[in-house]
Amino acid sequence: MTELLDDVILAGAVRRSPSLEGYTVVRAETAADLKAYLRLRREVFVTEQSLFPGSDLDDVDDDPRRIVLLARSDDGEVLGGVRLHPAQPEGRDVGWWRGSRLAVKQDARQLLGVGAALVRAACAAAEQAGALRFDATVQSRNEGLFRRLGWIPRERVHLHDMTHVVMEWPVRRIRQLSEATKSPLGDLVGALVGQSTPGFQGDDGAPVPGSDLVAACDAILPSMVERDPEWAGWCAVLVNVNDLSAMGAEPVGLLDAIGARDASFARRIVRGLAEAAQAWGVPVLGGHTQLGVPAALSVTALGRTEWPVPGGGGAPGDVLRLSADLGGGWRPGYRGRQWDSSSHRTSAELRALSGVVPSLAPTAAKDVSMAGVVGTAGMLAEASGCRAIIDVGAVPTPATASTADWLTCFPGFAMLTAEAAARTEPELPGFLSSAVCGELVPGTGVGLRWLDGTVTDAIDHTVTGLGPAS
Repeated sequence: MTELLDDVILAGAVRRSPSLEGYTVVRAETAADLKAYLRLRREVFVTEQSLFPGSDLDDVDDDPRRIVLLARSDDGEVLGGVRLHPAQPEGRDVGWWRGSRLAVKQDARQLLGVGAALVRAACAAAEQAGALRFDATVQSRNEGLFRRLGWIPRERVHLHDMTHVVMEWPVRRIRQLSEATKSPLGDLVGALVGQSTPGFQGDDGAPVPGSDLVAACDAILPSMVERDPEWAGWCAVLVNVNDLSAMGAEPVGLLDAIGARDASFARRIVRGLAEAAQAWGVPVLGGHTQLGVPAALSVTALGRTEWPVPGGGGAPGDVLRLSADLGGGWRPGYRGRQWDSSSHRTSAELRALSGVVPSLAPTAAKDVSMAGVVGTAGMLAEASGCRAIIDVGAVPTPATASTADWLTCFPGFAMLTAEAAARTEPELPGFLSSAVCGELVPGTGVGLRWLDGTVTDAIDHTVTGLGPAS
């Protein structure tokens, strides 16, 4: 661990509560800004603290991805600065960022709270840059400041003849997403699920007792229906067919329920539904339409399989696999939230996706929903009575998507499956990417395992509250 941290130093004590009066924190944009920051660093780390002989410059200063923030007084003087940057010097940014070289002028440390303001700004900038892990190595005398700002100490290291503490900022993006989309489910619908078919609780679809039918139902966000009715119609088919596919079922028919302010608007929804139904080769068997009401759309899908795959069939020791269509791109207007992998595919390609889960023959499967890859892994793990660990660097990810966006978006088509043991690569449609990228272990929630072996908590509790499938 020490080797990874040799170039990371946060220094510059703040001994009073922060005040934002008299200065602002801005991003360094010009050569003059960077020159002033480097000059301040030299004053603090070389001249004042003697941490470095001659110069504190390093390879991070040449990384075009690094971000420098400055605290600038109202009269233009640079009072302090800090930089943040991907932890890995080369290759794809996997969402692990670091803060380093926090420096504050001596006469600005006592009263103005410059250091605290810079740390807060760095946390916000890191999350905006797509960090899912943000840490820093700070001088031990500054540990209290970072604790007060919400940072968590992880370990102590000895660098430059001085004790330092590795501190971690708890990035809450994934937890907040799961709490917003899934956490109320247990209290809301817990009494309704799992009554008719034991072993299927919190699944994407529901096996119909006494038959080989599987039923699934999804509603589209009203704001999305209002904003983009054709796309909403397309997605209503997409998400329901995905729910059937997650259980290994072949789709056989759809039912729709449409609400619209007038017939013209309803026609746009129907157009999207019809195009998608034709693309997947699944007939719309019937439904209901109501006019003169706010926009609304839900679809029920029916499929067939003799062997439905549960979402809660995993166990500690199983490996996790993600099989996803990385083709396409962000849907216009939904960048970072919805990946469109389907609208450019042929009907034959779309229909082939229903065979993915049967080909994998997993112990458990779920399609990746609006809770993203991590939230979906948490639901699979919860239903299986265990904890999920995701190897961040092993997750199949589009080249044009950041790791943070990909792990938290709706990815179009992506199946998360549990397997009793790693096996030879399965035969899947050639346009899919598939890789083992984690495991199920005893415990609760979801951990992210990084390239250095560290595991950070993405979700430290159950996702839905529905509990294990019985």
